[in-house]
Order: sequence, then structure tokens, then C-alpha cells
Amino acid sequence: MKPSAILSGEHRVIEQVLDCLEKMAECVEAGSPLDTAAASKALDFFRNFADRCHHGKEESHFFPAMEQKGFVRDGGPTGVMLYEHELGRQRVAAMAQALASLKGGTAHAANGFAAAARAFISLLRNHIEKEDHCLFPMADQAFNDHDQAVLLEAFQRVETEHMGVGVHEGYIRMADELAEHFGVPKRSAAAAHRCCGH
Repeated sequence: MKPSAILSGEHRVIEQVLDCLEKMAECVEAGSPLDTAAASKALDFFRNFADRCHHGKEESHFFPAMEQKGFVRDGGPTGVMLYEHELGRQRVAAMAQALASLKGGTAHAANGFAAAARAFISLLRNHIEKEDHCLFPMADQAFNDHDQAVLLEAFQRVETEHMGVGVHEGYIRMADELAEHFGVPKRSAAAAHRCCGH
């Protein structure tokens, strides 16, 4: 399996939780209370699975490997992706702040959560589309078999050393539990389940 296929498989899991986040925003916009327990789980997922694990692989290994093949960062595709990663972190921070305010008794903070969630959902869906259909095909053409093997080994180290054995699978289960809770279809995540030989 190519490293890009692993990253693309993880995108499907991220999209699944984005669908759940959209349901949370819809409920708030319809006048219902925010499901704070589910919102906390979703934020945990986005901070750890989407950012630490998935973006960690991209930022520490995949993007630098592309840059070694001649893709420029400033004004280039990896620079755009890094900028969008940072925007995503800002949106997650805004959701977390709104959730903390809501738990602290600020009733209108639910609307702030929904607004930040909508901004994050739009950003991430567009970001994933660009990576899956533009960035990854370019990388696949640039990387030879040795490059692919080196990246696969690096991805495994992210899973075992940076994240911890079994953590990845735990977040897959969390994504499935959220999908069941909100009645959201489960995405095809076979590649994410097979990540790095797990």
C-alpha cells in the first residue's frame, strides 16, 4: 500500500466525524441543546487522530518528502496545505473555547460552537478534496518505490512511537461510535484500519 492510500483512508474516517459534527451543528441551529459529550469526543478525535496522527504524518514526513522531490513550500502545494492545517487548529480551538463557555453556563455559546463547527467542516472538506485529487496523485508520480517504503516506515513510527500502540484503532472505534450515535453512514475506512500493518 502506498503512503498516500493510508492518508486517503484516514480522510474517510475524518469525513465520518465531520458528518457527525455537522449533525451537532444542525441540532443547535434547530434550537436543540448541544450534545456536549459527543462534542468533547469529536474535539478529542480532531486534535489527536486528525491532527497529531494524520497531519503529523503529512507535516513530518509526507510533505518534506515532496519538497525533496522539488515541490516548493512557499507558494506551492505543501505550503497551502500547511496553512490550512493551521486554520483548522484555529477552528478547533474556537470550538473548544465555545464548549468550555457552554459548560460554564454561557447558554449562547452553543451558537458559537455551531458557527466554528461549520467553518471547520467547510475548510476540512475542501482540504481533503485537494489532497485526495491533486496533492496525492502528484506525490505518487514523484515518489519511487524506495521513497514509498521509507515513508511507510516513517508512518509506522508515528503510530507506535508518537501516538502509541493501539491508539489509532481506539480513534477508529470512537469515529464508529459517533456515527452510530448520530445515525451517520460509516465511510469506507479499510485503508485506515490497515494503517502501518495494524
